[in-house]
Amino acid sequence: MPPQANCALPQGFQLDQYRIERQLSLGGFSIVYLAYDTEGTPVAIKEYLPNSLALRKEGETEPQVPEEHRAAFRYGMKCFFEEGRALAKLMHPNVVRVLNFFRANGTVYMVMQFERGRTLHEYIQKHRGEIKEGMLRAVFARMLNGLREVHSHKLLHLDIKPSNIYLRTDGTPVLLDFGAARQTLLTDQPVLKPMYTPGYAAPEQYEKSAQLGPWTDIYSVGASLYACVTGSAPPRADERTQHDTLQPLVRTHAGRYQNQLLELIDWTLLLDPLKRPQSVYALQKALVHRQRGADRPEKWFSDLGSRLKSFIARN
Repeated sequence: MPPQANCALPQGFQLDQYRIERQLSLGGFSIVYLAYDTEGTPVAIKEYLPNSLALRKEGETEPQVPEEHRAAFRYGMKCFFEEGRALAKLMHPNVVRVLNFFRANGTVYMVMQFERGRTLHEYIQKHRGEIKEGMLRAVFARMLNGLREVHSHKLLHLDIKPSNIYLRTDGTPVLLDFGAARQTLLTDQPVLKPMYTPGYAAPEQYEKSAQLGPWTDIYSVGASLYACVTGSAPPRADERTQHDTLQPLVRTHAGRYQNQLLELIDWTLLLDPLKRPQSVYALQKALVHRQRGADRPEKWFSDLGSRLKSFIARN
């Protein structure tokens, strides 16, 4: 069955203990809603609804799943539910908070804390090619704290990109949309084909038998850093493996940012997974490293929260 557009639940729909307010986003794998609980607290609810396997028409509540897709749909639903269970254990200020997960309407739902602010993608679009190095280092240093927590629970994100890095109104970043997090670090478990975004996905995500690991998320972090510097994503990794046209930032953007930062981004975007940073800690350590001769005092990174708030307030 070819991909199709699924209809969202209508405004005012009562979903368990939550009232749907409106649709926030629609993807190939899920629909995300703004809703309110019984106390009037806003939440974000993610509904498992892959448009390649199921179809929900306007006015309907449950999706229609053809017989030939039911096994895949049920397996994906099971993984989505287990993903919610795993993410609910994560308690970190830089990772979206999962509050609840439940089954209803023939599918499953994940309830997350609703965050106010804007995505890094929106910030890049507004400040294309003009993002300050201090802001860039501060945002990613904080975001990597959250990614370290994710990896410590044997999970991979596998879809890190500017639109999945949210900047709260106080400037602190939070990792969103773990739609690909069902891919664990445990290789003996059956997995679904991960969803990925061309330009931000690592080359090994295009290979069926490739070993995925922290280095895979690190490539996506590097691609997101690249987008902050240049205003757009790097070339698709699968195309790079055939003919690599990516020019090193240390060559194309020399003088605009510290060479140490540009070299770091180039390092994360190497096609060979073994040549990239192998852990988030290694990447984070390099990111907060102060290049000799820079005019930024060492204590600058001691209070990233207030620095970020100042950056966002001015922009």
